[in-house]
Amino acid sequence: MSALLEQIKENLMKGKANDVKAGVEQALKDKLPAGDILNKGLLAGMGIIGEKFKKNEVYVPEVLIAARAMKAGMELLKPALLAAKVQPRGTVVIGTVKGDLHDIGKNLVGMMLEGGGFKVVDAGINVEPAKFIELVRANNATLIGASALLTTTMTNMKEIVDAIKASDLKGKVKVMVGGAPLTQAFCDEIGADGYAPDAASAADLAKKLVG
Repeated sequence: MSALLEQIKENLMKGKANDVKAGVEQALKDKLPAGDILNKGLLAGMGIIGEKFKKNEVYVPEVLIAARAMKAGMELLKPALLAAKVQPRGTVVIGTVKGDLHDIGKNLVGMMLEGGGFKVVDAGINVEPAKFIELVRANNATLIGASALLTTTMTNMKEIVDAIKASDLKGKVKVMVGGAPLTQAFCDEIGADGYAPDAASAADLAKKLVG
């Protein structure tokens, strides 16, 4: 593995956005494959941060700083990825459900999903089931990530699952759920396809669900 990619990975984990950018620039100049810069540099670093986050070895601020560094590198890399026809792992529409205005958890999940190689479409907060479906269609997504932080709003997740099942998207789009009050039992009860207890697990779950 190239020392430069190793350096990009290390700088990303430390959250050094400018160094990550410089590294990506250099890697592109050196004609390293865009897919390698992405997978062995940016995503490799974000993957380690995700694992550490799961084990409580790093916390939300470190994740946010690393994600910012990843975004800085991605902006430079995007044209090269498009030119090389490097496809994202899949497209996920994420959002906080109807009636719920919390977004920190959702934003973390979005970053972890991007760090896992997914294209993320963020529907925002207080999202109606119809809006999720509209964005899934518009972006050809195969996965929905729905978040809730209140026991009073988590019941609205069932409407999303039911809306997918009642539409022609049934069987084509999976729904994963998460948020502080949720459990695997609740996920099973509403018929969602998966539950993740934290942002890093959500990225792992997404990989499993899209196969």
